[in-house]
Amino acid sequence: MRWFGFGFNAFGQIRVQEKSGRGESSSAPHQVKVTHPAELSCHVDKSGCCLKTSQIRVSWSRRASLHLDGDSCLNLAGFGESVSSEDCDRIETWDLQKREKSPSWSMDIKTHAEGSDVNLPLVPGGYIALKTPLYCTLPGHLKARSLALGAEHAVLLTATGAVYSWGLGSHGQLGHGLLTSEEEPRVVEALWGMPMTRVATGGWHSACISDGGDLYVWGWNESGQLGLPSRGLRKSQQKSSQQTGELCYDTSTPADEKLKEEEEHEDVFISIQAFPALLDVSPSCEIQTVSCGSRHTAAVTTTGDLYTWGWGEYGQLGHQTVTSSDEPQRVEFFRAEQMRVLDVVCGTWNTFAAAVKEEVACAENSTKCTC
Repeated sequence: MRWFGFGFNAFGQIRVQEKSGRGESSSAPHQVKVTHPAELSCHVDKSGCCLKTSQIRVSWSRRASLHLDGDSCLNLAGFGESVSSEDCDRIETWDLQKREKSPSWSMDIKTHAEGSDVNLPLVPGGYIALKTPLYCTLPGHLKARSLALGAEHAVLLTATGAVYSWGLGSHGQLGHGLLTSEEEPRVVEALWGMPMTRVATGGWHSACISDGGDLYVWGWNESGQLGLPSRGLRKSQQKSSQQTGELCYDTSTPADEKLKEEEEHEDVFISIQAFPALLDVSPSCEIQTVSCGSRHTAAVTTTGDLYTWGWGEYGQLGHQTVTSSDEPQRVEFFRAEQMRVLDVVCGTWNTFAAAVKEEVACAENSTKCTC
C-alpha cells in the first residue's frame, strides 16, 4: 500500500518523495501547494531501514501530520522538521507553543493487553479534546466506537451505529436542525434507526456513512464542502473570472434580465444544512470511507475511486488545480495510474490517500473484484 498527499505543505507535513539524479528517493524542498497526488517518502529508522507509511493521522494545527511507519515507529512530519519515536505505550499531549520539557497531559496504555486498542481521540474512559481540559469523560452508556473532532464540535458513533453530536452548532454542524450549541452528547434524531458505520467532521461540517453505503452530510456549505450548491462559492468564482477577464458575456440576454433570473433561482443555493442530507456522490457505487478537512471533503467508493469537493485553494482536492468545487469530482490521477484507493484522511488544508495497484487489489479480493 502506498500513501499519497496533496494540498497545504508549507511546513513539510506532506513528506513528498522526489527522485534524485541518481534515481534515489529524497525529501523535496517544501512546496506550499501540492496540487497533484505526490507519493510520500519513507522514514529511515535508527538502523538504516526504510519504513513505509502504514497509517496517517492529521492535525488541526495545519502544521503537522502523524505517520505510523512500519508497525511501531511514529513520525511527526511538519514544523520544518521530523520527530520520531518508537515508544507507543503512552499517550501524551504537548503544547508546542510553550516548548515545555514535559507533556501537558499523559496516559499510560497497555498496548498488548486484551481490549486495550486505542482509537484516538478516544482513550479509556473518555477522549482527548483539542482545547483544555484536554481529557474529557464520556457517559458510559454510549459505548463509543469512534469519535471525530471538528474545530469546535464533536460527532460520536456508538457500537449500535447511532450518531451523537455536541459542541458549537452555529453552522448547523450538529445536525439537530437548529443553530444552537449542545454541552452534552445529543443523538442526531434524523439518523435514528439507520445504523451508521463511519463519522467524520470538518471545521464546521459533518458527515457519516450508513450501513448500506449511503453518505449523509450537514453543516456549513460556504465553500461547497457538503457537495451541495453553494451561493458563496459561485459568487467567488464569478468574481475571479471577471477579474482575470475569462468571463464571457452573453449579449443576447440583457444584464437586468440575467440578474432577475439569478434572483429567481437563489433559493437553490445552500449555505447551511442543519439536518443530515443524503449526498449522491456516484450513482453506480457505495461509499466506503469519508474524511473532512476544514472546508473540503473526500470520499472513497467501494470500487476504489476517490472523490473530493469543497475548498481547493491549496490543491487539496487533487485535481491539479487550486479551484474549489461544490460538486463531487473523481480524482483522475489514481484511475490514470491504474490504482485503487483504499483509504483517505483529510488534514485541515490537505489530503492523504492510500492506494494499491489494481492488479494487487484484485489478487487480494479475487472473489469480489470485478475489474
